[in-house]
Amino acid sequence: MNDRYDVVIAGAGPAGAQCARDLAARGYDVVVLETEAEDEFPRQSNKSTAGTFHSMMAAFGIPDDVVMQYTDSVVLESPTEHYVRDQTGAVLEFADFKRYLVSDSRDDGAEYRFDARVTAPIMENGEIVGVTYNGDEAVYGDIVIDATGPSAPLAKKLGIVDLKRENHAIGIEYEFEGIDIDRPGFADLRDAMMLRLDHEIAPGGYSWIFHTGDDTAKVGLCYIQNGSHDQYSRDDFTIDDYLSHWLETDPRFRNAEPIEGKQHRGSAHIQEPEQFHTDRFMAIGDTVPSLDPLWGEGINKCMQSGRAAAATADSCLKHDGVEPTAENLAVYETLWNRDVAPNAKNRLLMTQLLYLAPNDRYDDLMRDLQRLDDDTLAKANKGNARAIAKLLEPGDVPLLIDLAKQRLDLDLGSFL
Repeated sequence: MNDRYDVVIAGAGPAGAQCARDLAARGYDVVVLETEAEDEFPRQSNKSTAGTFHSMMAAFGIPDDVVMQYTDSVVLESPTEHYVRDQTGAVLEFADFKRYLVSDSRDDGAEYRFDARVTAPIMENGEIVGVTYNGDEAVYGDIVIDATGPSAPLAKKLGIVDLKRENHAIGIEYEFEGIDIDRPGFADLRDAMMLRLDHEIAPGGYSWIFHTGDDTAKVGLCYIQNGSHDQYSRDDFTIDDYLSHWLETDPRFRNAEPIEGKQHRGSAHIQEPEQFHTDRFMAIGDTVPSLDPLWGEGINKCMQSGRAAAATADSCLKHDGVEPTAENLAVYETLWNRDVAPNAKNRLLMTQLLYLAPNDRYDDLMRDLQRLDDDTLAKANKGNARAIAKLLEPGDVPLLIDLAKQRLDLDLGSFL
């Protein structure tokens, strides 16, 4: 078995597999190490709501046969109001989608090693030159990429990321049949992806219903272990309890039944990234946190970061004598800030404001969105400061003060 490659990638999720896909298409020798067994890939615990938009499908050449349902609209709900926006999208069968990325990159020559848990970087003269996996096995590469998500075994040991618990988001999702998709008194969710802001259901986070055809849908919730969650959560409730509570109290689920084998769990971090790379190394996907404030869109962000890392690796490897030093890999950070998460600070601010707001403010937000043009929401979601300001009201001053205090506490905690 070969033990030397141009690029070694840890993790076969959307970021790692897309990076391998681009590198293999350019003719590089690339190996991907994936913890899961191939016959189990991907396990139920390693899945996503898989809602995305046509821009991602087109940009990455994703085939229609991994789509469960194409959608025509996105819906935002608050406890008593809702807002509907016409916007086409796609709900993916995430397992099929991930397997497609692996298969497509394999067709171009990428090698995959399943049942391969990456444990540590191999260092020589202060630089990473390879990784160990499954305890005592080793593989070497000119460039090493960590695409393992929040576990980040390489990025953490190299001091690249510091994923903080107070920014840790955890999620749970079930697929159901028997859902009343067009329930009177609620928005029509046929061919729609819906996100609900309601601390009774997801304190410090959001819940969702993504229509997948007929009376079926993906239903789940996610919350961040932040100050807002501490304020609104119940001490005796787990994330499973919150989902059960929603299912028991929302009339749309009165006749709903879970589909066997369709339970998913996952996690991510919602925080501003600190560092992206060092000599011969890049961190991609959920290893470097990024977020679309309203829609999440984690798939697109991961794919974009994988592509940016592949382009960066190519810029070094295609030239003889150009070493993949931290200085030469700095183009990855530039591409990340330009293509993956532009205006990252403002987007994080928008996210924190959303989750810190009380329920009655969510109702006001739905009414505000109905009177504003759609461009305001789209621009705010992209971190446009003027658009974010349009969504604020005079009564939001205490909210802004609370957010400023939370940020100051975090900064002081890091300093001390």
